[in-house]
Amino acid sequence: MDNGKMNKLTKQARRLRKESTPWENKLWYEFLRTYEIPFHRQKVIDNYIVDFYCRKAKLAIELDGSDHYFYSKSKADTKRTERISEFGIEVMRFSNLDIDKNFYEVCSAIDNEVKKRIVK
Repeated sequence: MDNGKMNKLTKQARRLRKESTPWENKLWYEFLRTYEIPFHRQKVIDNYIVDFYCRKAKLAIELDGSDHYFYSKSKADTKRTERISEFGIEVMRFSNLDIDKNFYEVCSAIDNEVKKRIVK
């Protein structure tokens, strides 16, 4: 990726951190920010920006709003996940509804996946 593209994505990631959704904020401030293994918000990976990324576990977390259930967005998400997976990164996806209704289960699933990936 050229420097111009990387700079553009880095600027966009900074903007996204400042304009986080309520669901991203909840997951960040109530769980990931103080998690024992560092996570980063809005991390650039290749030509994409993932919501949260744990380098040590090679784990990306994506939170999906209702627009992700339309075919075109779902197809783009699949392509994006496949590309990120080429770097050995696991992508976990949760809906905003999961954050609202099953927050502790989401946190537990993330914790289990991190621990599983670090033990390898």
